[in-house]
Amino acid sequence: MDMEVESAAGEMEVAAPAETAPVAKNVMASSGTVGSVTVSLHPLVIMNVSEHWTRLRAQEGSAQQVIGALIGKQKGRNIEVMNSFELMFSVIGGDVVIDRDYYGTKEEQFKQVFNEMDFLGWYTTGEMPDFGDVKIHKQICEINECPILFKLNPNARNGDQLPVALYESLIDLVGGEATMLFVPLSYTLATEEAERIGVDHVARMSSNDAGESSLVAEHLTAQHSAIKMLHSRVKLVLAYMKAVQSGQLPLNHEVLREAYSLCHRLPVIQSSRFRQDFYNQCNDVGLMTYLGTITKGCNDINQFVNKFNILYDRQGMGRRMRGLFF
Repeated sequence: MDMEVESAAGEMEVAAPAETAPVAKNVMASSGTVGSVTVSLHPLVIMNVSEHWTRLRAQEGSAQQVIGALIGKQKGRNIEVMNSFELMFSVIGGDVVIDRDYYGTKEEQFKQVFNEMDFLGWYTTGEMPDFGDVKIHKQICEINECPILFKLNPNARNGDQLPVALYESLIDLVGGEATMLFVPLSYTLATEEAERIGVDHVARMSSNDAGESSLVAEHLTAQHSAIKMLHSRVKLVLAYMKAVQSGQLPLNHEVLREAYSLCHRLPVIQSSRFRQDFYNQCNDVGLMTYLGTITKGCNDINQFVNKFNILYDRQGMGRRMRGLFF
């Protein structure tokens, strides 16, 4: 009898861990939970994320996870996501760690150009949010207390709607434990004139022999054809003038009068005003190029000084520690 009790107890001890086996956590809030903010999404953000994912897949040869930051404006409970930029990260022990130094540098650069925009959240690729997204979201919460998550599904096959989703986070009690959960957000598309031109160009691209078929491409093709025809006619007139000058063709006063009147229709580019405007434009372009080079050089020097200060502080700390013990 004692042996049966001992064997039963042994069976209970072996079976107990099976009851406490880890179960995959659901990171989505209940279906009745409603988002607390309204989001206006610009198509530029969707194109940036799509380009980021496509470029990495072409470089690496396989699909890669991409992570970036969302910037825009927020007024009360209304959020307008206007632009985005990439973020550097590293994978340590299977967990994604955001490079905060790189984010600080990019944020400073964006603030110089878009000083009215703020950091709103982050983006990544994939289907539904998982526990890995929760870990990344907690790191983003150190930058913004209430960030939003933008997810693009590049493998979606539903052509009726955009393969994008927006989420916000909340803290709820699950099994007596405070857990971060995601709540889906509804969004509306907000565009500007430049974005509408770009979206029309991308949306109307065709893969047939006709090539590009957007309004921008058609306009540029018409301009190219007109300039090409003008160039061929001018070459023809110039060849005739050279042939008349060399005596290969007889002199025709009517054709010469038409060529002379055509030359007078062209803008006069030998005036002092044209030279001044032309040189001013050249100087402006050169100044912008030099400014970009100087900015890049200052950034490199700033990074060098920061690394030098870190190394100097470490060496100084080592000397102070040696002074305490010796």
